[in-house]
Parts: sequence; structure tokens; C-alpha cells
Amino acid sequence: MKLGMLFGYSGPQVRLPMELILEAEGLGYDSAWSAEAWGSDAVTPVAWVLAQTTKIKAGTAIMQMAARTPSMTAMTAMTLDHLSGGRFIPGIGPSGPQVIEGWYGQPYGKPLMRTREYISIMRKIFRREEPLTHQGEHYQIPFTGAGSMGLGKPLKSILHGNPDMPIYTGVVTEKGVTAAAEVADGAFMVWMNPDRHDLFAPALQKGFDKAASNKSLQSFDFAPFVRMCMGPDIDQCRMLLKQGMALYIGGMGARDKNFYNDYTKRLGYEEEAVKIQDLFLSGKKAEAAAAVPDQYIDETCLVGPAEHIKEQLTRWKAAGDRGEIGTMVVSANNAEELRLVAENIL
Repeated sequence: MKLGMLFGYSGPQVRLPMELILEAEGLGYDSAWSAEAWGSDAVTPVAWVLAQTTKIKAGTAIMQMAARTPSMTAMTAMTLDHLSGGRFIPGIGPSGPQVIEGWYGQPYGKPLMRTREYISIMRKIFRREEPLTHQGEHYQIPFTGAGSMGLGKPLKSILHGNPDMPIYTGVVTEKGVTAAAEVADGAFMVWMNPDRHDLFAPALQKGFDKAASNKSLQSFDFAPFVRMCMGPDIDQCRMLLKQGMALYIGGMGARDKNFYNDYTKRLGYEEEAVKIQDLFLSGKKAEAAAAVPDQYIDETCLVGPAEHIKEQLTRWKAAGDRGEIGTMVVSANNAEELRLVAENIL
């Protein structure tokens, strides 16, 4: 199992934790990952990181597909791949309808179909086997629809990219896992219980069976995000993590369309998911955070004193040894946390 570091997206100001990223590079972490919501973009920070490192890979977890065309994403990926000596990894995802329609002013459409079309176009561009054409529901290349001048022609990338550049996608739902296993090279899971691979195994296998090539977990990187907070007071550490979890479970989506809330129910916390959402959407964010069960945090995160985290890491290492996790993407806050994970995993 490899280690990755998630540095995410910005708050009100962009601050990249370059000291931590350089520490991770020195410790043998394989990758560092940015993100985007409706503030800082995912690509610019990755370019900054790649320019200041020499070994660690850097990628986007994720670029929101509606924010840029697949051709633009392929151009960005090939450019950063060239400039970094092959260290860039493109990660894409559909985000959610509130962001896509509320921020980008784009229709959310059919996210799984969009993902399949998007990756297909990117791969055609990377491989340069013929001029680019695509006729799908979300993308038509060349475009001949309303408003077109009818002058578009199929083009082949001037830049020669890596034809085998891996593409990752963000997933939360079972259908998303299946689509990723079918068409992508890896998938990010927003969080997971390392003892519950059974929740994903059928969906992964279904995707592998539908793939054009022979695929399995040996060739597909299942890469969950693992939130971390180390400190002597485990309750205080848990509460810090609960605040972020409550935001996703309670507020990242509408009441009847929240993928993270549905996922929490699948992990065995149906009543708690309903309660957290009710509290969060009624403005009681502190109460929503308090309603996140301690056990849920302990199952999906690394939390508390160093000795407790070492015990937790045995479960993650075991999942890696079983081949169920390819990369453990840690959201660490300081060098001590990065070192503790590296010492017990690598």
C-alpha cells in the first residue's frame, strides 16, 4: 500500500503547506493531492507543488468536470505531465448538483455517463491515434449543434502526451464505484471503514467485468481519504473531525440528494445520518457535529493519542496487505502525524 497526502482546497486565503508536502516527499509518500469546491481551483496549487518538488507525484482530487471541457483537462494533464517529468495525476469527478448548477451554471446531467464520456475523450487525446471525434449525450466533437458555424474539424493534439497516463475519479455511490472500476485507473473514496471492503467489492468487480481490458484490484488504485487529528485528548480530537464530517453528512447536498448522507447510512448509521442532516439544515451546526458518533470517527479516521492511532493503523495496514486499498490518502496536519503514519505503514 502506498501513502498519499491530501492538502485539499483553500479557505478564505490560499495557503499551501509546502513544508508538510516536502516532509511527505522525504518520508516516502507517493503522492500529494489538491481539491476544489467554489474557491481555489485544483490545478494551480498542483503546478506550484510540482515546481518545488522532485520525486513526489501530485494530482487533483478532484477537478470538477463541469468546470472545464475534457479536451481542456487533457491539455492541462499533458502539460503538467511534461513539465514535471511524469509526476502529474489527473483526478476528475462530477461534484454535486448544488455546486455544478449553483456555481458553474451548468446542468448536472447524468454524472456517470458524463464520467464515461469525459474519460473516453481524454484517452483519445492522450493516445493520438486519430483526430478527435466524439458523439455523446454530454459532448459532441466536432460540435454541430445550435449556434455552431459548421466549421469545426477533428483535430489531433500537437503535444504528444503519455498514452497511458492514469486517470482517477472521485466516488461515493455504488454506481460510481462500478463506473470508476470500468473506465478509470483509480478512485478516491471520501472516507471508509477499512474493515468493510465488502461494501465495495461487488461494485468493483462489476466494473472490472465490464472493462475493455483485464482489470482487478492489482491494477486499479482504490484510494480512500483518511482524516487525521492526533492529540492527547481523544474527545477533543474527535470533535474537530466531527465538524468536517457533519458538513458533508448534513450540508453537502439537498435533503433528498446528499450522496454523503446516503453513504453514511450504508456504513450502518442510518438514524444518525437523518439526525445530523436535520440539525445541520436547521442551522444547528454544533449540535450536528456532536451527533456524529464517536465510533464512526474511530472507524473511518485516525484520531487521538499516538498509541491509539498506531492501533488504528493496524486495520489500515491489514486492508492494504489484503490488496483492498492501493493508496491511503492521509489528511495530516503536521509533520509528526505524517511521520507516525509512514513509520507504521511503509
